[in-house]
Amino acid sequence: MPIQIIDNDRLYRKIARQLSGLISAGEFAPGQRLPAERELAQQLGVSRPSVREALIALEIEGKVEVRVGSGVFVTAQPTAAAPVTLQEGEGPFELIKARSIVEGETAACAAHDADADDLREIRDTVAAMERAHVEGQGGDVADRAFHLAIATATHNGPLVSVVQLLWDQGRGAVWKQMEKHFETAELREATLRDHRAVLEEIEARDPAGARTAMRRHLARVGREFTKGWDQQSGRAEGAAPRAQRRSRPPALRKARRT
Repeated sequence: MPIQIIDNDRLYRKIARQLSGLISAGEFAPGQRLPAERELAQQLGVSRPSVREALIALEIEGKVEVRVGSGVFVTAQPTAAAPVTLQEGEGPFELIKARSIVEGETAACAAHDADADDLREIRDTVAAMERAHVEGQGGDVADRAFHLAIATATHNGPLVSVVQLLWDQGRGAVWKQMEKHFETAELREATLRDHRAVLEEIEARDPAGARTAMRRHLARVGREFTKGWDQQSGRAEGAAPRAQRRSRPPALRKARRT
């Protein structure tokens, strides 16, 4: 039997590719509202977060649009649209889960191993985020520095590399598009509070507290992603227009997770 190419494509890209094919084939017409997120997830045999990530990828490509409070609709496609070449990044929900596992333990190690210089560096990153918040500027630079400073405080080079990899992979086009659906000044303030809480636990030399505070922070980010998307896309399951409910959506192939 010949050697076959290993399929390592991201799950949300497989879903997006299938939906894109149905749109191109006319199964979903321009202006038509896509089936509810729950229905798509059930037909595809995947989680709803994976469906959200796929719809965000299609939004980036201009194939669908999210209408506030109404749902996700197919856009009118030009006959020869240029392909979108963006660094999509990892799926935000999978990434948050991975970061919670890794950075929860990283924060716990930092609470045990950080020296005075490490603590000063972490405090400085929180102060930089506070200044950015007061000045109404984006806090991504200080946010990244905060998480890397905690990793550095473990005095474990591989952990630093993993945290940096997870952060940099996450800030692709899909993550940034998702942020547009939920980012507000109030939520930036919540992130700042989360960071202060992690810092306090590390300064208190409480590994369990630091782990919990970091995981609580990342869990909140995941909830806000979901809440922001739901508010924008009008996730009222079964709220499709009456005319659309009469016709069943095309059958979808189960998305394989390999």
